Amino acid sequence: MTSSFGVFTLGDAMITMNPSVTGPLRFVSNFERKVGGAELNFAIGCARLGLRTKWVSRLGKDEFGRVIDHFARGEGIDMSDVHFVEGYPTSLNFKEIREDGSGRTFYYRYQSPILTMEPKDIQDSMFEGIDLVHITGVYLAIDPKNISIVKRVIEIAKRRGITISFDPNIRLKLWTIEEARKVYFDVFSSVDILLTGREEIQLILGDDRDEALASFAKKYAIDQLVIKDGENGSKMYTNGMWYEKEAFSVVPIDTVGAGDGFDAGYIYALLHGYSCEERLVFANGVGAMVTTVSGDNEGLPYLEEVLPFIRQESVIER
Repeated sequence: MTSSFGVFTLGDAMITMNPSVTGPLRFVSNFERKVGGAELNFAIGCARLGLRTKWVSRLGKDEFGRVIDHFARGEGIDMSDVHFVEGYPTSLNFKEIREDGSGRTFYYRYQSPILTMEPKDIQDSMFEGIDLVHITGVYLAIDPKNISIVKRVIEIAKRRGITISFDPNIRLKLWTIEEARKVYFDVFSSVDILLTGREEIQLILGDDRDEALASFAKKYAIDQLVIKDGENGSKMYTNGMWYEKEAFSVVPIDTVGAGDGFDAGYIYALLHGYSCEERLVFANGVGAMVTTVSGDNEGLPYLEEVLPFIRQESVIER
């Protein structure tokens, strides 16, 4: 059943080439075509949980762009503000997956169609029925112009009283940590919910101690500072208190997309009035489930799959 809550996100999408075998990419000969991109993964995660989800983007007017368009429409995502662009090839990436499920990503996104977006393309009408706007650092890193576009999104969201969540999602292949910090610290004061990995916040602040994180959240008036820490679980600082929940025990196959899934799970739980600890449990569950399936978003679960998983209930299928 579709939720009454609406979520907005914007960003690039890519055709992801998944390796047929684990190990260094130079030894891989065969790949399987998939669809990926941090913001699109988040949108898919939200849609599968039942949230009304709008994704704003640009796609190359080519076969790969059509693949992404068909895939996202099939997930029930609002594509009314996704347009095809001539002369800009749809972005690609190739994944390398190691035996333990960890990996690296190699991007081929020169002249991405997302570069054709302008601040004027962001209109008030896009935010009708939207309860939360989700932004990531990936989109900010692709091109300096995107900073102005994000500021336009933030301005409209603030004027309309829409909650803003932000995942730094650092991509040091796209910009330096110094460049990222400058932009992030300009954005933080507008953020209601910060969803970040422990390693990321360490890179950004240079300190991941609880006292330093709490001080940072207070300084920038971040209502909810959520720390994702993989197999160590997650924790959140809000209203002067820390909440922490352990991770679910799974055998990871592919960790790519787990953070995006966590974000979608957390936002779903927040919008539906879950308590602080319940939000962390739900988000941990979604993130864990993503890692058990190969692909950026294939493991993103439906609501009816998450609930028995987090309750550790047995499901009999015949």
